[in-house]
Amino acid sequence: MIATALFSTIGALAWPASALPVVNSTPPANEPPAAGASAGAPVSAAQDSRPAGFPGLAAGRAPQVEIPWNRLYGPDEIDAHFARLAARWPNLLSAEVIGTSSLGRTLRVWTLNDPATGQVSSKPTMWIDGNVHGNEVQASETVLYTAWYLLENRDSNERVHALLERASFHLMPSINPDGRGAWFEGPATASMFRSGQLPTDDDLDGLFDEDPPNDLDGDGNITSMRKFAPGRGNYRLDPNDPRIMVRLGPDEEPGDWLMLGREGIDDDGDGRANEDDAGGYDMNRAWPSGWQPEHVQGGAGAYPLFWPETRSVAEYIAARPNIAAAQSFHNSGGMILRGPGFEDYGNYPRSDVAVYDALGADGEKMLPFYNYWIIWRDLYSVFGGFVNWTYEGLGIISFTNELWAGERNSPDERLGNSTEDRHFFDDTLLMGAGFTDWTPYDHPLYGEVEIGGFAKDVGRVPPSFLIEEELHRNALFCIRHAEAMPRVTIDEPELTDLGDGIWAVDLRFRNEAVIPTRSAMAAQKHVGLPDVIEFAGAGIEVLAAGRRTDRWRPERLDLVEHSPERVVREDGIDGKGELELRWIVRGSGPVEVRYTGEKIVDVSREFSLGD
Repeated sequence: MIATALFSTIGALAWPASALPVVNSTPPANEPPAAGASAGAPVSAAQDSRPAGFPGLAAGRAPQVEIPWNRLYGPDEIDAHFARLAARWPNLLSAEVIGTSSLGRTLRVWTLNDPATGQVSSKPTMWIDGNVHGNEVQASETVLYTAWYLLENRDSNERVHALLERASFHLMPSINPDGRGAWFEGPATASMFRSGQLPTDDDLDGLFDEDPPNDLDGDGNITSMRKFAPGRGNYRLDPNDPRIMVRLGPDEEPGDWLMLGREGIDDDGDGRANEDDAGGYDMNRAWPSGWQPEHVQGGAGAYPLFWPETRSVAEYIAARPNIAAAQSFHNSGGMILRGPGFEDYGNYPRSDVAVYDALGADGEKMLPFYNYWIIWRDLYSVFGGFVNWTYEGLGIISFTNELWAGERNSPDERLGNSTEDRHFFDDTLLMGAGFTDWTPYDHPLYGEVEIGGFAKDVGRVPPSFLIEEELHRNALFCIRHAEAMPRVTIDEPELTDLGDGIWAVDLRFRNEAVIPTRSAMAAQKHVGLPDVIEFAGAGIEVLAAGRRTDRWRPERLDLVEHSPERVVREDGIDGKGELELRWIVRGSGPVEVRYTGEKIVDVSREFSLGD
């Protein structure tokens, strides 16, 4: 069992605006109102009498905390936006420091909970994280948008209000702040700084991170290098667009151009360029479920949870058995992924697959061009993946969403995701801003070359005008998932007087939601505590209890062998399922029946016998 001791914690801390860096790009309009002011009033209440809030309708509303969603933010800016939300809703949003990254950056989890309806530990809770890979940047904004949407609509939308009454959220916008910071702060490609940034000897020469790519043309991006080599190349220029390089097949005549890889020089003088970039470990290959060593799964570390970021997150989640749903955001490709991560694992239990399938089908309808896939079968094998561990190790229904499908650039089937189509999109809708034209450069090793290519924020992330749509759709998929967390109700009891002061008490317990109170995986592996149903009353003797196995024959029971006043249910209640129990008791007076479980709000029903 993972140790539950956490790193230093700032309990229930609502960060003041001065505690984190100011986001200068954020306009001052619609800041939290002064005491006594009307918060979040519609822009034109006379024209729109609907409740305040910001549910996704365009007219007559303004958010209480304005966050521009047409851009991406560095790690400190993300925390600053969370701090602004906490300043506006200090009773609902708080922060905990759960550890530090390899380079000493703070690892922070934000908790969204209404204490008026119970402590976090008393409610089913959803974990949402992002940016475990440093370059998968819009994941953090998606986590932030989810918190913002819930807070903005908590007092105006009945479904949001009901959800926050019975559930809570743990939100970690960036598991890899080192990689995110490097991607924002320095020149990069769309794929650089994926890993954690602890210096690593990638080329096994005894030196660490000594030969990264170089921004030779100073444009803030790492692009590509090409060299004109008449009759000796393996590429040619596209005759319709000389920006595009066309690779030649083995049976074709040699071309006039060579592609030399990413922009850079041979920093360490070993005859190779760009072979030892910053960092080199992969935090989504380091979790206990299906973990494999480095020679099988690169970046996995010396043992599961070896990296400080993964260890901090694992300790935090394992110490909170009320987490009933998990969502991890990556990019890109437009996917809603579930495990298993590798074929040899086998199949998940059928009842849990039904839950995954139901939520995945909803996701495909909510997220255009996204596919609900199984990781190993439809993508590739992943050993030691996070959502595999949260489900296979902890029994939590968990998804990874790969944010952004390139087809979203244009839903017209005539425009795909080829290089030619990407140039058309960039030329027509971004006015060419996403591509650095090929320019000459005198390279110390290759001589005269040309440097050019797409910017780091082209390809894996949406263009600015599509960011908000992407965030909204994925945040609402999270909320859909959260609404599916188990919710138990108890029907009115059916009382049968059997004579001589003996009663038969029949009760039906219903799970109104899609996710079971205990997943089949948790039940099979005995993960966590089983559900418990207790029958208690002064002067009441419980003689027998059991689950009713036949609706029409109440005498047919699966009897409890010991302590019938306390029925233990390892299997819990299925999603949208019910459990019928019968107690045979002697006595009269008030009775309370209570259903408790790790991933539900405990419920009870009181009634009287013999009155």
